[in-house]
Amino acid sequence: MITCKSERELNYMRDAGRVVALTHAELKKAVKAGVPTRELDRLAEEFIIKSGAKPAFKGLYGFPGAICASVNEEVVHGFPSLRKLESGDIISIDIGTEINGYFSDSAVTLPVGDVSREALDLMKVTEECLYKGIDQARDGNRLSDISNAVQTWAEKHGYGVVRDYVGHGIGAKPHEEPQVPNFGRPGRGPRLKAGMTLAIEPMINMGTHEVKTLSNDWTVVTLDRRLSAHFEHTVAITDDEPEILSKA
Repeated sequence: MITCKSERELNYMRDAGRVVALTHAELKKAVKAGVPTRELDRLAEEFIIKSGAKPAFKGLYGFPGAICASVNEEVVHGFPSLRKLESGDIISIDIGTEINGYFSDSAVTLPVGDVSREALDLMKVTEECLYKGIDQARDGNRLSDISNAVQTWAEKHGYGVVRDYVGHGIGAKPHEEPQVPNFGRPGRGPRLKAGMTLAIEPMINMGTHEVKTLSNDWTVVTLDRRLSAHFEHTVAITDDEPEILSKA
C-alpha cells in the first residue's frame, strides 16, 4: 500500500533529510586520495548522531555500515572498508537517517582528485537523470513517468540503466511501496498523489546495464566492470512543484 504523509510526518522527514544533506556536505570535504572508505563511514556516523538522528542503514538487513560507499564499478551497497581512495576514482555515497521514526535517504557520486572526462560526463548525466525524474514527480502523473524520464535521458547519452535495483517509497520505513524503476514506458503504474514520498535514485552505468553481486552478498558491480554513478533524493509529491526533502 502506498501511503500519503501528513504535514507532521513530512516535517519529520524534512528534519531527517536536512541531516542527510549536511552529512553529505561533511563527507564531500573529506573525500580525497588516501582516505579509507571506513573513515568516511566513521565521520558520517558521528555527525549523524551528533545531529540528533540515527544512521538508518547501520544494521538494516544486516548491513554493517552507516553509509554505502561504492567505488568505480561498484553500483550500490559498497562496504566501508580499509580500501583507500585513489586519485581518478569516483565514489558513490548513499546515506539514510531516521528522526522520530521517519526516514530520509540521498546519494551522490563524487570525484576523487583528477578524474577522467568520461567519468565527469557520467556523473553529470546521472545527476541530470535524477532531476529529470524529480520533475515528473507531480500530482496526477503516473509512476512510470518518472522512470521513463530517467531512462530516456540516460540512453540519449549512450549509458546503461540498471534494472535490477530501483528507487522506492520511503517514510515510516526506509523502504516502502512503491518500487520506482529507472526504466519503463510512460503513463503506467499508480497515479501520483500529494503526500506520497519517494526515493528517486538513478543508477547509471558507462557500459552495460547488467550487474552482479559480489561474494559478500551485498556489493553490486557492473558486469563489464566499467564505471557506475548513483544520485538520489527523497521527494514529496505536492499540489504544486515536487519538494526535495533531503536538502539542507
